[in-house]
Parts: sequence; C-alpha cells; structure tokens
Amino acid sequence: QGQEKLSCNPKKENGTHVVLCELGNPMKAGAQITVDMELSVSRLEDMGDAITFHLQLQSKNSPSPSNASVTVTVPVEAEAEMELRGNSLPAITVLPTSWHRVEGSRRLEDHGIKVEHVYELHNKGPGTVSGVTLSLSVPHRLGDHVLLYLLELGTEGGMNCSHHPDLNPAQV
Repeated sequence: QGQEKLSCNPKKENGTHVVLCELGNPMKAGAQITVDMELSVSRLEDMGDAITFHLQLQSKNSPSPSNASVTVTVPVEAEAEMELRGNSLPAITVLPTSWHRVEGSRRLEDHGIKVEHVYELHNKGPGTVSGVTLSLSVPHRLGDHVLLYLLELGTEGGMNCSHHPDLNPAQV
C-alpha cells in the first residue's frame, strides 16, 4: 500500500558483488510487493556490450532450492559528445595584388604569408573516448595553382598523426 525505502547492504561473496535488501519481517502469507531498484554502476568501459544482474528472492524462514530467481541483462552504451573547434591566426590574410610566388625558393616569405590553423578536439563527456579518428581535408591546390602551401603538421596530447603527402614539398 505505502512506499518505504529499503535498507540494502552491499557485500562481496565468492568474487561477486552482492546487494542484500531486507523486504520485511515478518511478512504475511500471500503478501505481494513491488520493488523498484536504481543501481549505480561505475567503470563500465571494460564491461562489453551488456551487464547482467541475477536477482533472487529468499526467505529466511523456509530455505528452499525453489526460491524464485530471474536474470536481467541491461545493454551498456557509452556516450560521449565530441566538439571540434578551429581558429586561424591571423583570422584574415590579404596578399598584395602584385605578389607572386617565387618558384624553387626555399625562403618561407617567397611562398606567401604564414597562416596557422589550430584545431582542438574536446570530449564534452559524460564518457571517456579512445580510438578517435579526425580526418581534416585542407584545400591546398586549385587546378595547377597552389592555394595553400602546407608547411608542417603537429599535435599535442599524445595523439598520432599521419602526414599529408604534399606537406612541404619544396622543403622550405
């Protein structure tokens, strides 16, 4: 009829985590009760696709091998929201109309004005992420003309990076 909070005690038995909840004592014959449980489980990253709970109802008064039990399997889904931020330094670059690229030069200023593009990939959670791949396409040519001369590529934070084949072809 009414609602009561249960007193539950977690413990470890034979390498298994067990939670024991006292439902009532004494309980009248034929009594029907409904129990809603909310469980908080941490470190699910290595659990695979699902976690299984074995629920069993036991009476202290009449131990019996036919005690009711049920197995509940709950799917585990990792959730994380990624955010990509980008910035160019300087934000606006204008080349003079009289400027021309010097073919064969190894001086940086003969290839244009230096523009640095910085991209930051952030995990907004709530879960952790691994094995993330970021593919960044940079338009570096327009037909036979060089649009952007790709000079170098660097990363921070323990990430691996594969370099573009057209990275610094004149070895500036």
